[in-house]
Amino acid sequence: MHNTDYDYAGIEVSMKELVVGIERQGASRQVVTKRFKNTASGHRKLVQFLLCRGRITRVVAEYTGVYSIDVALALCGIEGIELMQANPRSVRDFARAMLRRSKSDKVDTLVLVEYVRTMPFRPFVPPSPTACELRSMSREIKSLIKQATRVKNRLHATSHDSTASKMVAKVHKKMILQIEKSIGELEKAALKLIQGEPELQRKYDLLVTVKGIAARSAIQILGEIACIPADLDPHQLTALAGLDPVHSTSGQSVNRKKGISKQGNKNLREAFYMPAMAAIRTQPNVRAFYMKLLARGKLKIVAIVAVMRKLLHSVWGMLTNDQPFDGARFYFIPDTSAA
Repeated sequence: MHNTDYDYAGIEVSMKELVVGIERQGASRQVVTKRFKNTASGHRKLVQFLLCRGRITRVVAEYTGVYSIDVALALCGIEGIELMQANPRSVRDFARAMLRRSKSDKVDTLVLVEYVRTMPFRPFVPPSPTACELRSMSREIKSLIKQATRVKNRLHATSHDSTASKMVAKVHKKMILQIEKSIGELEKAALKLIQGEPELQRKYDLLVTVKGIAARSAIQILGEIACIPADLDPHQLTALAGLDPVHSTSGQSVNRKKGISKQGNKNLREAFYMPAMAAIRTQPNVRAFYMKLLARGKLKIVAIVAVMRKLLHSVWGMLTNDQPFDGARFYFIPDTSAA
């Protein structure tokens, strides 16, 4: 039997809009739906909508990375509101269990309301202001790196075009220098921020014990992990990063793997791609694990994703248990020299 002192609400989060459904205390259990802009002013209006004198509103919002953190922080610490976050994959599985096959904003909010009313409630723990600042820096660095790559590609194309203006090439070179300067400044500031907080410095020092994770990758990974709840288990962490396998359950392809979900934190997932590639080249245990998968007939991309997933688990265990990277724990290579 549910506590009658609670109202229950679900928030569907997108870049520009919040679709909110709330079930007020009473026998009717009707869900009222309303829309708010995903802005600071919209968040203030949302708080007023959720509050009800004398009762607590338990709220669930899907974790959608950058679009959900601001609304989560706006709701956190408000007396009368209790917030939890849910991975989109978990909500989708819950909807499937409820036999909800339709897809619309109203149906999604109904599912979220039922989810927060039914599932064990896990209060949202906000990241520290320093962790939020580090994540902001790391994501801007990532964005600038992608921007520099695009300009370099344009410069390469220009250099092979006999009709292209030399002025265009000059502008491209100037843009690249400016972007790389900004990247350097941000990375320097991020390292200074890390050095100023012992817990972040401890995690950074552990991260760089992994062959394949240098300073830039460590900043990217730490910027995401520092804002993740510390009590996630490996399965939840995998789902949060969108690295969990997806299965098909219909037609001739029953129980056939279709790839990974790519739900949840895209930045966390992408932060492990280059370290996985580097570790495959430089870390013997990681390479042995990768080669074993290839020997089993796995496609290269499938094997790389498996390395990313296993490396994510290893990093999480390292940071949780305060231990440096151990290749033998990642994948044990039997000693065949005595044979």
